[in-house]
Amino acid sequence: MANLKSLAKDTAIYGMSSIIGRFLNYLLVPLYTAKLAAAGGGYGVITNMYAYTALLLVILTYGMETTFFRFANKSEEDPQKVYSTILMSVGFTAFLFAVAVILFITPISSVMGYADHPSYVWVMALTVALDAFQCIPFAYLRYKKRPLKFAAFKLFFIILNIALNLAFFLVLPALYESYPDVVGKIYDPAVGVGYAFYINLACTSIITFCFYKELTGFQYHFDKALFKRMLTYSWPILVLGIAGILNQTADKILFPYIYKGGDAHAQLGIYGAASKIAMIMAMITQAFRYAYEPFVFGKAKDKDNRETYAKAMKFFIIFTLLAFLVVVGYMDVLRHIIGRDYWEGLRVVPIVMAAEIMMGVYFNLSFWYKLIDKTIWGAYFSGIGCLVLIAINIIFVPRYGYMACAWAGFAGYATAMTLSYIVGQKKYPINYPLKSIGVYVVITALFYAVMTYANNHLDTLPALGVNTVVILLFIGHILKWEDLKIQKK
Repeated sequence: MANLKSLAKDTAIYGMSSIIGRFLNYLLVPLYTAKLAAAGGGYGVITNMYAYTALLLVILTYGMETTFFRFANKSEEDPQKVYSTILMSVGFTAFLFAVAVILFITPISSVMGYADHPSYVWVMALTVALDAFQCIPFAYLRYKKRPLKFAAFKLFFIILNIALNLAFFLVLPALYESYPDVVGKIYDPAVGVGYAFYINLACTSIITFCFYKELTGFQYHFDKALFKRMLTYSWPILVLGIAGILNQTADKILFPYIYKGGDAHAQLGIYGAASKIAMIMAMITQAFRYAYEPFVFGKAKDKDNRETYAKAMKFFIIFTLLAFLVVVGYMDVLRHIIGRDYWEGLRVVPIVMAAEIMMGVYFNLSFWYKLIDKTIWGAYFSGIGCLVLIAINIIFVPRYGYMACAWAGFAGYATAMTLSYIVGQKKYPINYPLKSIGVYVVITALFYAVMTYANNHLDTLPALGVNTVVILLFIGHILKWEDLKIQKK
């Protein structure tokens, strides 16, 4: 129980930085969707470019975050040497990537469909290279159990990013209309959506300098033998990570190429904006991961903790199901996060949220093969799930548009989750409380049906009233049954 309390505390701290940060970042969604009309495709460009950067970030870190925790917690390894070796390797490959993109910017930007705006590509390449390098000092803070410093850096980046976006998308455009000669020295309306990428690079660069304590004060040493051992462990994680991130981004990367309509970026923008509302699940999963990864590997050398892993899975599912109901119940309020031009895409939100829950379950299940150093299994599961997702996108997006993207993500995660559970129970069996979890899933499905009926057939205020009662009933069920079980023990 003490272990779970420690996990809950760290999850709360990481979660506050993640959830508050994402909430503040949501300020950019109404800003972008208000200033960049759906028909113009501006937000579609942002959605598409950030999908590429998410994929590249996984490639450029090549599984070294998880590898760091695994090797730093091994009694026979020197944690400082592990950190130094990984830091140097990731930094070097990130540098090579940035140089390569700049040297071949013309053909790369043409293939990506941004021949008229190559600056979008090279700016984001520099940004993702710095992001990849920063992942290792951030992992080091987690290893050292410094969640407050971790959270402070994350929030500083987001607040700075929001402030600059407000300046260049709201304040300066307004001033430019009255004082073009003066404001025109620092602001050019022709840049438009490009400012989103320039601002991201500026903020990422500033955060890099904040890590001076984590990047100095020790002797850098690259251990070739250690690096080879770590690569053996990390390359399946890289394959797993690529497949996993493609499950989240492949639709947004492929959409402009396979959608048959002439407004591909406009449709992608609608899908991307609506999906932002569903990202509360991604926040919860990310917060849980930040705390759970060092927790699991830190306990790996202790006695068997399978009962703890089973409990953690159950409470993760309960909490995400509650979050699902909250978002569905207050959709009439949350939809104002995005501009009215984008509201037609809100029908994808429940589907995307359900997919994110399964992704979180899959992450929980993934520790069985990490703990027995058989990460190749993760590559198999994620790869198969990714193939399912890509196939559904290619087959159905031309006909059904972004709705096919949402269902493809659902199918991909469901496939990977199911395979990981089946094989995991044979290789590293954990007695998950399936009956109890199943009860919560059934209750959530019934409550979702009630909420959907209320949202479709009642006015806004009565619907919100009904949905609030339903959410309170779900919370009451959690408190009643979980407290009763604790008392019995």
